[in-house]
Amino acid sequence: MTALAATVVDFSTLYCLVEFAHVYYVAATALAALAGAATNFTLNRTWAFNDHGGARLRQQGLRYALVSAGSLALNTLLVFCFTEFGGLRYLISKAIAAVTVGWGWNYPLHRYYVFPRTEEKDR
Repeated sequence: MTALAATVVDFSTLYCLVEFAHVYYVAATALAALAGAATNFTLNRTWAFNDHGGARLRQQGLRYALVSAGSLALNTLLVFCFTEFGGLRYLISKAIAAVTVGWGWNYPLHRYYVFPRTEEKDR
């Protein structure tokens, strides 16, 4: 559910920036990914991975920022390549990139690096 909310924020921001604000789709992709990442961190931390421990916020924030930077770069690069070299519309490119990066990069790193289970939480 958190991924769905972040995806809605990401795609709607991308669409609005390109179609209404006339921002170049590559720059809009990066800005939208940033908005989606902020949504995703907040929801993942408090809901999906049920981590309310304030002591780990700084460490998780740093880890999340590193993972999100990679995600942003991968999404932006893939959208550009699919659009420019594959001839796809930017929203189709974004959908393909989002699924690829989401399942292959974001979820595994969020689950096992950013929000890992601790022995204390497993008891």
